[in-house]
Amino acid sequence: MRFFDDTVLLYSRAAEKLYDDAKEYPIIDYHCHLDPRAIAENDRITDIGRLWLQADHYKWRAMRLCGVDEYYITGEAPYKVKFMKYAEIMPMLCGNPLYYFTHFELKQIFGITEPLCSESAEKIYEKANGRLLSLTVADLLEKYKVSLVATTDDPADSLKYHGIYGKTAVTPTFRPDRYYCPDEDTLTELGKAAGFEIKTLPDMLKALTERLDFFISKGCFMSDHGFEHFPTEFISEDEANALFLQRKTLDEKQKSALFGYILRYLLKAYAERGMTAQLHFSVRRNVNPEMFDKTGKDSGFDVTGSPEDPADVERFLSSIPDNERPPIILYALNDVPVRALASICGAFRGVRIGAAWWFNDTVSGIRRNLDIISEYSVLGTSPGMLTDSRSFAGYSRFDFFRRILCNYVGDLVTKGEYDEDAAKELVYDICFKNAEMLAKGSITYRKLTEEKTV
Repeated sequence: MRFFDDTVLLYSRAAEKLYDDAKEYPIIDYHCHLDPRAIAENDRITDIGRLWLQADHYKWRAMRLCGVDEYYITGEAPYKVKFMKYAEIMPMLCGNPLYYFTHFELKQIFGITEPLCSESAEKIYEKANGRLLSLTVADLLEKYKVSLVATTDDPADSLKYHGIYGKTAVTPTFRPDRYYCPDEDTLTELGKAAGFEIKTLPDMLKALTERLDFFISKGCFMSDHGFEHFPTEFISEDEANALFLQRKTLDEKQKSALFGYILRYLLKAYAERGMTAQLHFSVRRNVNPEMFDKTGKDSGFDVTGSPEDPADVERFLSSIPDNERPPIILYALNDVPVRALASICGAFRGVRIGAAWWFNDTVSGIRRNLDIISEYSVLGTSPGMLTDSRSFAGYSRFDFFRRILCNYVGDLVTKGEYDEDAAKELVYDICFKNAEMLAKGSITYRKLTEEKTV
């Protein structure tokens, strides 16, 4: 077997046949952190060191784990030097998803098929940069057949860069995490965006609702919420208003109660507007204060939190009537309770388990996720993969996922446990159709598809 040949991660002829179709499906990236300005202005990234290492905390974390000095990670070292340091650690990353992502990208974007290491780094760097001279962001999106990019945006953002660029719709995602217990600067920013001063909780909720409608006018069809644990206190409007006025002195229990009130309010607003909500949980942010002070957020210092108590998820979901709750996708960074969460989906209409998220998007993590959804929920309803990425080279993750999915389903076909024709349709649904059904809630995506059919 040649290194990273076309059959990597595909261990049967049935898997290969499924992948032959799956690799051609367009991509609906309904959750990412790409820069919409770079898409709108069609940036040209001429250095693979910058393409890979400017904002990818997956790579930064791996480099730290291998003892690389911070100067070569988030420091002032030239991108070529950073690339060389990344190349040095590559042989150590056996089984790590970065090893797969890196070599898929080398092959798919640059036509490079040799393994990256210290010895090959200089030659690969020069060849990749030569190829990048003729590539723009639009070229990368077209190469991976990206039909939609849903960025992650604060309610106060202007969204001036969202729209249709070439063959890709760029839509915002409503991410209101800063407003669960906001400081004065946050409220000032929101007030400026909404056009009025915010002093009370009703003021803030009005502003968030108006901004939500603005987001929808720009193509938004999903929200996203990240937190460590589901709220367990359900308070009245008067109690929430009082806590908001005292927010500078709240303890953790009171903050959770205020968060729960705001989240439930927003979920009902999404339901009224036909939106889908993504809930990411069991994550602890910025656990190394010293490094947070030096590098800021999203630099690789977030970690897996304790497992979510399924009973808390049940209580939260049941606190919102079925007809007032939007479709919800659950992502647990600590995937220990995912079996229980998958069973909960059967009790609350419109609730689904999302892709293996963040630290779980590994070979075994994705396989485990597919197993659980298949056995405890319904695999055919899965919305498939997302990048959660800040890198325009990050679409190799879709190929990674599609290979693992095709191998999973192909194995059942090979053993005579699943119909081959049904397998083709199932893989299509998971890789594209189910996500597109979500994307059709976006006026921007609908406009793009209408233009394609003219």
